[in-house]
Amino acid sequence: MDYSFNHPVRKGRIILDMTSSAGYGFAMDTIRAVIFDCGGVLIEDPAPGLMKYCAKTFNVTTEEYIKAHNIFAEDFQKGLISEQKFWSSVTGELNVPDRELGSLWYEAFSSVYTPKAEMFELARLLKQNGYKTAVLSNTELPAVEYFRQQEYDMFDVTVFSCEEGTAKPEQRVYELTLQRLCAKPAEVVFFDDRLDYIAGAEKAGLHVFLFEDISRAKGELARLSVKVKSI
Repeated sequence: MDYSFNHPVRKGRIILDMTSSAGYGFAMDTIRAVIFDCGGVLIEDPAPGLMKYCAKTFNVTTEEYIKAHNIFAEDFQKGLISEQKFWSSVTGELNVPDRELGSLWYEAFSSVYTPKAEMFELARLLKQNGYKTAVLSNTELPAVEYFRQQEYDMFDVTVFSCEEGTAKPEQRVYELTLQRLCAKPAEVVFFDDRLDYIAGAEKAGLHVFLFEDISRAKGELARLSVKVKSI
């Protein structure tokens, strides 16, 4: 989910234009919804563990696996190729035997999946306080299957790149999420841990914050007059 092998996640905090519609310079629409990225925000970044798991499976170095993975990852995340096609392409690039049984990506993802309980609780609290909540994630079908098996009930909307054929930071995926929330961009806050995805959301008109930790997230929401305490 939202892997960042070629894109630094954090190199300093993102600086927003406080005079823009996404800043605090003048009267704003009331915030009605909050969108969360998954990997790195709702759950610990799964990328390092995923890469090591898959590299070990194929008996190659992590660096070798990542190089092959990155060639085909975007199509896999957009649902343009099946998991079987993804693995046949990756193993061909690595020149190792293909794996035919079961879902390796499901196995790998479930083995490294580590939810941040405090973030799920924040989403639940926001929903209880009357805000709509959403997950917007670049991810693959096996990962979505595992996520949905957790039966989370604190999200009104879930948008996954593999089901939509579009991914962050493409504008279409932000527009789809807003449509399903029935909200205007200025009424929505978006948290992500990648600068390029934050930039895409800001371009779409959302209030954006580079996620660092739960305390800062609550502080940013409070600055926008979002209720982050129990009623």
